[in-house]
Amino acid sequence: MVGEISIKDVYKQFPNTDPAKEDIVALNGFSLDIKPGSFVSLIGPSGCGKSTLLRIIGGLDKATKGTIELDGKEIKKPGSDRGFAFQGSNLFPWLTVEKNIAFGLKARHIYKQQKKDVADFIKLVGLEGFEKSYPHQLSGGMQQRASLARALVGHPSVLLLDEPLGALDAFTRMNLQDEIINIWKKHNMTMVMVTHDVDEAIYMSDQVVVMSARPSKVEAIIDINLPRPRARAQDTFQEYRTKILNVLNLGGQVDEVEYYL
Repeated sequence: MVGEISIKDVYKQFPNTDPAKEDIVALNGFSLDIKPGSFVSLIGPSGCGKSTLLRIIGGLDKATKGTIELDGKEIKKPGSDRGFAFQGSNLFPWLTVEKNIAFGLKARHIYKQQKKDVADFIKLVGLEGFEKSYPHQLSGGMQQRASLARALVGHPSVLLLDEPLGALDAFTRMNLQDEIINIWKKHNMTMVMVTHDVDEAIYMSDQVVVMSARPSKVEAIIDINLPRPRARAQDTFQEYRTKILNVLNLGGQVDEVEYYL
């Protein structure tokens, strides 16, 4: 099986826009091993470096120090072995759904060999009948489905998800959570997702990695041992929720207050 990610002592520093201030350290000795075929969610405070880490795994950015390996090979640039889905659909507005999904295959000059995959993934994400539609003619959920299909059509071993459902309404979001899980099961790929939604992380993941505030390190790794499909209202689900919130210091514990009348 492919899709094993090894993150070793990654340090990422950004120059401060104010020259009088110190540079910004986003990641400080971050290490993590992600098993092939697993679904891992990264969660933590805003600005802690979750998306930065995802971009380094995707080859869209480089670590200042440290290494990230995919299947034993160091990641130095983007590659077809990694698909990327962002919070916004990032579809080309001048291309139809079909042409958006086929874009990467054409850029790699493999469209003729894999043309059938375009239709297969359009069907997989439920966009049959919308092949000739343009992005502005689609709902937000449909745009995100097209974006997922575009990321998947090249058969990557790893799919990187940067808050892909963050801009959607609650009902559309829950439906797409199930669709992503079904895609993950069917294609047996490794998925790494950034999210701010604790319930989403528990519902979708095998493992939740809680990151500390910047400069970020691994605060906790929580294995989610729940059968699928998962019931959001069950007691064990809520226990995981409480555990993660407590690690994030968001457990809502309040000291006893004395009242004076």
